[in-house]
Amino acid sequence: MKLRFITLITLIAGVFASCESFLEEDNKSGLTADAYYSTLEGIEALVNACYTPMRFWYGKENGIALTETGTDIFTRGNGMENPPVALYNSDLSGANTPIEFYWTRFYSALNTCNAAVERIPESPLAENLKPVRIAEARFLRAFYLWHIVETWGSVHLFTEEVKNIQETATRTPVDSFYDQIFEDLEFAVENLPPSSEDYGRANRAAAEAFLARMYLTRGEDALASRHAKNVINDYGFSLEDNYADLWDINNVRNPEIVWLVNFTADLVLNLELEHPDDDILLRDGGNNSHLFFLMTYDQLPGMTRDIENGRPFARFMPTAHLLDLFDETMDSRFDATFQSVWYCNNLNNAPEGMQLGDTAIYATKYVIPQSVKDSKPYTVIDRSRTYNDNDAPQVRDRYVSLRKFLDPSRQTISQQQGKRDAFVIRLAEMYLIVAEAEMNLGNTGEAVQYFNEVRRRAALPGHEDDMEISEGDLNIDMILDERAREFAGEQLRWFDLKRTGKLVERVQQWNPDASANIQPYHQVRPIPQSQLDAVTNKSEFTQNEGYNR
Repeated sequence: MKLRFITLITLIAGVFASCESFLEEDNKSGLTADAYYSTLEGIEALVNACYTPMRFWYGKENGIALTETGTDIFTRGNGMENPPVALYNSDLSGANTPIEFYWTRFYSALNTCNAAVERIPESPLAENLKPVRIAEARFLRAFYLWHIVETWGSVHLFTEEVKNIQETATRTPVDSFYDQIFEDLEFAVENLPPSSEDYGRANRAAAEAFLARMYLTRGEDALASRHAKNVINDYGFSLEDNYADLWDINNVRNPEIVWLVNFTADLVLNLELEHPDDDILLRDGGNNSHLFFLMTYDQLPGMTRDIENGRPFARFMPTAHLLDLFDETMDSRFDATFQSVWYCNNLNNAPEGMQLGDTAIYATKYVIPQSVKDSKPYTVIDRSRTYNDNDAPQVRDRYVSLRKFLDPSRQTISQQQGKRDAFVIRLAEMYLIVAEAEMNLGNTGEAVQYFNEVRRRAALPGHEDDMEISEGDLNIDMILDERAREFAGEQLRWFDLKRTGKLVERVQQWNPDASANIQPYHQVRPIPQSQLDAVTNKSEFTQNEGYNR
């Protein structure tokens, strides 16, 4: 686990946390990190660097793959580039490149946060600003530590800046990770301002919301409920009246968003920095989530690729179970979340008589009789076309597509970069955290009140009462079903299933692609083999159970 935390990389990355341009630096001046971080500009750049790694995780294909596929609600489409994380097959090993990528990025992010925490006290920052910047760094450190410990389990924990290559690693208990997470978050809640004029910068609301999520994760239900209620009541957030409005590209910054990762529409500035093998590289950045959940509509009669319908990479497709979770006759989230109809935009390959704007494709979770399908002038993709009788996908390029991340602001049909900010914490999650925590505490009546707040917002007009549940309906599976409907695709699902102990059970029940392969040891990911090969204490720092094969 040679932790190659190159100081130059940290220095350069710090400039870009707020969507600044990534430039390859030639250090002709001989300026060192110690000298630069002792300046006001340098220490602010170091704090900004703590934010940058989030844009390697959110809105990126492999970050989504590791959090949404291999669950009960998403599986692989025909374009998926990392199938092992969706299938839990024998190829899911320490040689998995995306898993190694995130190991490197998360540990690098951790070291950047450590550096900021250590260096700020002696920096030229104003004394009243120092605890605020330390709190930012500690909040982000907790955020990265959570991703590390939940992804890999009891791996290496350190809280001091690493300036040289480390050739040994230790197995730190999961409880120790969480002790540090809670210590950092409590400090952040005490020292961050309630809000920030720099949109996307950590504030007390974000820290308290993440603290609520962490307490729920560790079974501290009373504390989880208390902090989630504080976020609901104390910071001026509110649920959007219409669920669909959350995904309007012109309404991304709305009063429901507690914390997000901000991207930019500027294609010159919206770049990312990588440094595999210690070489500095540039690549296109932006929020790419609009690409991955779309079926290849542009290959069917009457259609060609356009900006409105998106560039279809067909990486991920919904399980039949996810579609079945919605009652679209009363729940507005189905149509807000999924695209079922595509309208003709190409007469060159359209069936005879079809006009521009006519229905060209209809996709549905229901089985349509063949005689009815044959009678339609458009393509019908019904359940029997997409899924077998046991709900295993029989095709992976024709399906009801998740639409909530579409980005019609893109300038060309081929543009991969998107400007959509990535939601990390929404107020709706706080309501569902209270519901789950109070249910666990035996306060079912109060739990249902908070649960129904989310349900009522999701209701189609006139169906608010129909969407409410009673105390007898509430259990952990009902909560997981609701979280699937509310947060599908938002990089929470794998963590939700693991937290509730339901990952193996629900994958076996609802994901035929992975049901035969998933085992209890899959609740952590394999440690990258390159890291195991690099440590000198190989007998002490070993591969996670189940992956030594």
